[in-house]
Amino acid sequence: MIVTSLRKPAEVFEKAAVPSPPSFQNYTAVFDPVNNFARALLNSIIVAGVTTVAVLIIGVFAAYALARLDFRGKNLALSAIIATSMFPGIALVVPLLKIFTDIGWINTYQALILPSMSFALPLSVWNLTAFFRQMPQELEQAAMVDGCTQWQAFRKVILPIAAPGVFTTAIIAFVAAWNEFIIALTMTNKSDFFTAVVAISQFQGKTGRDIPVGSQMAAGVILTIPLIIMVLAFQRRIVSGLTAGGVK
Repeated sequence: MIVTSLRKPAEVFEKAAVPSPPSFQNYTAVFDPVNNFARALLNSIIVAGVTTVAVLIIGVFAAYALARLDFRGKNLALSAIIATSMFPGIALVVPLLKIFTDIGWINTYQALILPSMSFALPLSVWNLTAFFRQMPQELEQAAMVDGCTQWQAFRKVILPIAAPGVFTTAIIAFVAAWNEFIIALTMTNKSDFFTAVVAISQFQGKTGRDIPVGSQMAAGVILTIPLIIMVLAFQRRIVSGLTAGGVK
């Protein structure tokens, strides 16, 4: 993808392993005002960012309750949560389109954020529940003996310890929302509300019929860079978060 993005538009299908000389014409073309890609990037940041924050807030409290409270039907609730994450997203497109059309949500941010939350939240709750379960309850009991309320024990003791799991969950939710395509394509028909992945699919060549492969590859590279930076920046926390649930 990187090699193709660095070829000249007329040379994108050449077989040379390294373009000579490298060209940045495709990257310049990505930000042509016709493509409205800068606005699409901003939309993706808004949708993925809001989705991640909302999923974490709801997911942390839901997972903590499922991990610590004893109530009838808890295992059934967990099974239902993980089952919803396996439901094919494509099956939700038509019902959601009908509902959002009726309430006037087409071409709005909430029409992009709510479905993304429904996809990311079940896996986040399941993942965070595993983290909270492997923490000994003696931590909260010791904090409460020292004078903390249950809320203070959760906020000052449990949540900092669960930080690796929260970071891992945040990255999973952000990547899922960042790459979501079907819902974003269906719920928007104005370029001002396109997310980046939808905007790439709408790129047009000079004639209107040719596919600008080079520009699409360049846009793909641009979309991937934030994810790579985020993973590298939080690499240590991600590794500790992924392994924490499997070792006691």
